[in-house]
Amino acid sequence: MSTDTRRVVVTGIGLLTALGEGREANWTALLNGRSGVGPLRSYDPGPLRTRIGAEIHDFDPTRWASRRTLRMLCRTDQLALAGATLAIQDAGLDSELGHRTGLFLGSNKEMPRMDELIAQLQAVRAEDGSPDLRKLGEEARSVVAPLFFVEGLQPAAGFHISEKYGIRGANNYFAGTADSGAMAIGRGMRAVRRGEADVVVAGGYDDATGWWAMSKMDGLGVLTTRNELGQEAFRPYDRDRSGSVFGEGAALLVLEEREHALARGAQVYAEVTGFGAGNDCVRPPSPEPRARGLARAIGNALRDAGGSPDIDYIAAHGCATPLGDASETAALHDVLGPAAKAAQISSVKPQTGHLVGGAGALNVAVAALALHSGVVPATRNLENPDPACDLDYVPGTPRESRPTSALALARGLEGQAVAVALGRAA
Repeated sequence: MSTDTRRVVVTGIGLLTALGEGREANWTALLNGRSGVGPLRSYDPGPLRTRIGAEIHDFDPTRWASRRTLRMLCRTDQLALAGATLAIQDAGLDSELGHRTGLFLGSNKEMPRMDELIAQLQAVRAEDGSPDLRKLGEEARSVVAPLFFVEGLQPAAGFHISEKYGIRGANNYFAGTADSGAMAIGRGMRAVRRGEADVVVAGGYDDATGWWAMSKMDGLGVLTTRNELGQEAFRPYDRDRSGSVFGEGAALLVLEEREHALARGAQVYAEVTGFGAGNDCVRPPSPEPRARGLARAIGNALRDAGGSPDIDYIAAHGCATPLGDASETAALHDVLGPAAKAAQISSVKPQTGHLVGGAGALNVAVAALALHSGVVPATRNLENPDPACDLDYVPGTPRESRPTSALALARGLEGQAVAVALGRAA
């Protein structure tokens, strides 16, 4: 088949968030308005300004990997392996996927588990308490676990997913925040479209509520400090918005060449029709006032999909920062023109938390499910819309509006932006 005629569809959706495990549990929770946000419980968040998040409290990594494998997996990679497993199972695929299957992943992973290392490093302090580098050099083998550096590799999940499912085709890893998982899906779509693969597992994941991620982001001004509001703290597009609330989880999809999927009788959720990227090119974490990088990403995705600005549903970034939401709105006006007013737009982050490396991929999954089910999810906690956010951000309740076209948006902390266009499965 000519690569010019290869169409790409979504045949598997693997979701793992504080709302639940699997596509059905998460989608039902989203439509029912349930939120996974609550006080952080996995450690003492007392020193942090933001002490709430959307944690997965009952996650059992032994369900997804052997104990031997878990010795090399930090929590971030455990979530990735679980999400990939759920997606592959949902697609009805076998375990030995071969060289015509690709793997494209995105995450904000930065380091392995530090708990044991911190305890062990006490052994290399001098009598006055200062670090003794000579002693560290002499005793490093007994202080640093042999698998510490292997576990810390950013794309480590790629190996473990490939090993478990025999994935030996095109692959890549993208480091970043919300943009990374969406970028993985966009690049995975292109791999299928270009004939490099027939099937691709793609998406993002993150342990964003962990101590290391929270302590790093706590001082940047992008997280809300309204801990007392609990589930009401995350308020995209609202006049009283004050920042994001992080969540942990994974969102991975199975992308497949359409004829390949139909030949095996796979369920098709949606078609991925376009992909685009852009960059604000301003100093983070403040976005460019009109989100020119996002506007460019949307325009590129629409051109890739055929050019029409008439989009029924947009799974928006909706990070609930004052500048972020206003600039996202400006970008939609700039690139869609009058069609922006007709689009239904929502953010599910108040329910799942901001999954950081998994956030963009989650939006692609949400867009696909909205097209498949005919229902558009609402934006929770949007009670007093900001005049600067003057589009239809679907406050209150979901809408059974039968959308036929959708966009999924993602913005990175460093100004990167990604847009993925989808259409209802034909």
